[in-house]
Amino acid sequence: MSKSGLAVVSRRSFLLSASAALASQGLNPRLFAAPLLKPDEHPIVETALGKVQGVLSDNSRIFKGIPFAAPPIGTMRFHPPAAAQPWKGVRPAVDFPNAAMQPPTAYPISEDCLYLNIWAPEAKGTYPVFVYIHGGGFTGGRSFEPIFNGTQFAKNGIVCVTVAYRLGSLGFLDVGPLLGSQYAGAANNAMRDLVSALEWVQKNIAAFGGDPKQVTIGGESAGAKLTCLLMGVPAAQGLFHGMISESGGAERIWPADNAARVAHGYNDVWTKTGSKTGDLLTADAAALVAAQRVFIRDWPQHFPLRAEIDGTFVPQTPIRAIQQGSSHGKRLLIGTNRDESALFIGPHPAKDAAAADLGNISVEQFEPVYKRYAKVYPDMTVEQRRIRAVTAEEYWIPSVRVADAHVGGGGEAYMYRLDFSETDGRLSGYAYHSLDNVLVWNYPHKTAANAEAEAMIASQMHNAWAAFIKGGAPAASGLPQWPRYTTQDRATMILDTQSHVDQKPAEQELRLWDGVM
Repeated sequence: MSKSGLAVVSRRSFLLSASAALASQGLNPRLFAAPLLKPDEHPIVETALGKVQGVLSDNSRIFKGIPFAAPPIGTMRFHPPAAAQPWKGVRPAVDFPNAAMQPPTAYPISEDCLYLNIWAPEAKGTYPVFVYIHGGGFTGGRSFEPIFNGTQFAKNGIVCVTVAYRLGSLGFLDVGPLLGSQYAGAANNAMRDLVSALEWVQKNIAAFGGDPKQVTIGGESAGAKLTCLLMGVPAAQGLFHGMISESGGAERIWPADNAARVAHGYNDVWTKTGSKTGDLLTADAAALVAAQRVFIRDWPQHFPLRAEIDGTFVPQTPIRAIQQGSSHGKRLLIGTNRDESALFIGPHPAKDAAAADLGNISVEQFEPVYKRYAKVYPDMTVEQRRIRAVTAEEYWIPSVRVADAHVGGGGEAYMYRLDFSETDGRLSGYAYHSLDNVLVWNYPHKTAANAEAEAMIASQMHNAWAAFIKGGAPAASGLPQWPRYTTQDRATMILDTQSHVDQKPAEQELRLWDGVM
């Protein structure tokens, strides 16, 4: 086990599971009674749909489980999100909602999941807004992981919002080929959920002290990938002004014909259980998730459930849209961890990459590139080269391509690479996938052998992210000046115990991937 509590596990099992947490009760739209407690302890805010009452804690006003769309249940399954309904009275916003449907977890899950949570500074003011999209491989995760505690951002003068979206077959499966044209483009419903959440922010965040003209969206892993995809979605363009991508990229999307093949493949699994295709509309959601697990296990490509280029909501590849200026004038902070894939294939991977290890391309595409790694990195062990190449395929190369497209389309970008690592545990010496979470949210591991160094870099990264969200270059005490990224010098902040800026880092490796993906 690493000090983060994460064992070295298969990618699928990691992304299909979540850490245990205290159960919390979801709140459905209904009529509400008088305020719960004293207003000075439970502040009340009036939104466009009705009043909500939160909690005052640690100099932050916290509101949990606010609906931003109607529950996508019953006849609304597989449809785009509908508007949330108003309520009378004061709605308690003191408990986290249910998470989206996913494989069984220790916390409540439900199709009724389209809620958001807000941490706002206690003092009145107009603050920048950070809307965070959780990760989980498009099939798991939740907006209220313990680490996603927005108090640190609120204390830093930022309104922090964490949002949910439909997962797996309920959010990323195009059932149009199975159920008819009225369901066309259903693989994009999760992204439509996020657009709906951002529309809610535009309409309501000022009531919580947020500035709707200064909204940054961001996330880690799947949340970063969704952030990058949203950069190229026309319906999202006026809803945010900055982006943060931690271990992301814009490759996680299918052409429409691939999405149709995935739908039929899923349906083959579904009907083998004795169900009919039409039962997808009425069956218990847990049955859809159970079929999903079998389907993902047996499908020859990794991450088969993903968004699609449907010609309407997503008219072209997001990376092409970004190149053409869809994110023109916006600001991007983007980067990866040096050894992302060590978490999934282990610190001592015994075999070359298989299909289950690759996030974007086939083994046949990967192998010719990987064979050239020995020439670029002759001093690395075979194990180290395996980690390096798989990390590049899934995270680093896609992130570089988003940065290049963004600045080419008229945007401003800042690039980083996290090299900091723990000095004990099975992943000692590796800057593994998800390590950045505890640093960005400023909740470092207190039991790590190098806890003091981790606390220092956590403070630096959190403050640098906050500076970026507030509209400046990412900056923090102890970090060197962070230059803008250009395609000419590829200036990259290397985040470590002694951070520094590299020009064109790993340029030879980068060239190995020219023309691939």
